[in-house]
Amino acid sequence: MCLSLRPVASDAFDLVRHIAVQPDQTLFSGTVAQAFKTKEDGVDFHAILISETAIGFFKIDRSYGIAKDNELGLRGFMIDQRHQGKGHATSALRALPDYLRHHYPDHTSLMLTVDIQNVAAIACYRKSGFCNTGQLYFGGFLGPQQVMRLTLRACLLYTSDAA
Repeated sequence: MCLSLRPVASDAFDLVRHIAVQPDQTLFSGTVAQAFKTKEDGVDFHAILISETAIGFFKIDRSYGIAKDNELGLRGFMIDQRHQGKGHATSALRALPDYLRHHYPDHTSLMLTVDIQNVAAIACYRKSGFCNTGQLYFGGFLGPQQVMRLTLRACLLYTSDAA
């Protein structure tokens, strides 16, 4: 199975309308329908696909309030409940740096906030290369959120022939 990521136009709800997480997870991610109903400047929709079927959804926020300059925000990341537990979230998150470098070439990092209660998500983000900044964000609905960051720029390695 080939996992891929792709942009989703704001009028392409049908592509991702079937994606749903467990009811208790919607507290953290919201729903796809909520994302499409809420008009937010600077927010782009993206799908996670296996072959041609959308199995996940996320938003990239180009003007996320707590992000640094040249930093994107990851919001509403979700994998459909029928596809959870198969490693798709980790695979999608690991594919994000290359994907985002292509679609947002002027941005150097990706940040997110995750409720400290959402232990499974924190573990998945860490496993995928996100680092805990040590900062807490207090603007979430369910209490404090951990701020995590992922560098998007590839590291350049220099070798010397004069060794």
